Amino acid sequence: MTFLSPQWLLLLLLVPVLLLLYVLRQRGTKRFAIPFTNLPTLSQVAPKRPAWRRHLVAGLFLVMLSLLVVGTAQPAAPVKVPRERATIMVAVDVSLSMEATDVAPSRFEAAKASAKSFIEGLPERFNVGVVAFAGVATVVAPPTSDRSEALRSVDNLVLDRRTAIGEAVFASLQAIRSFDSGNGDDPPPAHIVLLSDGDNTYGRTISEAVVAARDAKIPVSTIAFGTPYGTVTIEGETTTVDVNKVVLRALAEQTDGRAYEAEDSEQLSEVYESIGTSLGFRVEDKEITSVFTLLAALMALITGALSLLWFSRLP
Repeated sequence: MTFLSPQWLLLLLLVPVLLLLYVLRQRGTKRFAIPFTNLPTLSQVAPKRPAWRRHLVAGLFLVMLSLLVVGTAQPAAPVKVPRERATIMVAVDVSLSMEATDVAPSRFEAAKASAKSFIEGLPERFNVGVVAFAGVATVVAPPTSDRSEALRSVDNLVLDRRTAIGEAVFASLQAIRSFDSGNGDDPPPAHIVLLSDGDNTYGRTISEAVVAARDAKIPVSTIAFGTPYGTVTIEGETTTVDVNKVVLRALAEQTDGRAYEAEDSEQLSEVYESIGTSLGFRVEDKEITSVFTLLAALMALITGALSLLWFSRLP
């Protein structure tokens, strides 16, 4: 918790001073008490009350003052609020290994369906673009708030040879830079979501992509798509296509993104939902003065009620 007007907290120094004055007053009251020998009469005119009641009322009064001072200092707490805008690039691996059917009906078709679900679920003011990558990376839909263009580009994806993960990151960064150039000095926050099932076999390296993403301060979240048991048949030859989770996790962690694993279409949908939730909010300090004001008011009511009940007067 932070305070927007912390100088008012100096008034809290008065609370221990008031407490000290209260203690000294109680001691003085005992010291100058007048002896009264007729105890039956004394019990009628001044019935004995437990001392803790008086101390409790005084303590509640000091707590009330403390809450009022804290409220005056304008306390603020970090809260999650929806982002109004952001730019998201969805990079989809379209290498031939995505034909593997270990994720039904195939990695490729499951990825397309889940990517479309993710795009449709983004907040309206988010701009989204799509990059397809195999041996080269191509921006098939530049960032736009028009969901139909991004969805149409996903439907039109086709498979090709090789896997250029590094190039996919560079193509996404370039698309974001081109889009931001039209937004003046206040570009929206950006994020890259990269889905792949294989190694970087062509183009610039993962290390180069990490450096570029970090320089641009744009996180890359990755989804390792598939299982260790996937196979594809290319030109009559069946090949095992495993998932390099280590490389994808390193790319995500080194760019301040998050690494996910999706071994079936249902799990992939949950992954996309999780990413969309994390992108849809930002943390900012929100003033919560009203909370402390309400607590102080409740404390004042309790203090007054107890004082009237026990001593027939207000403190």
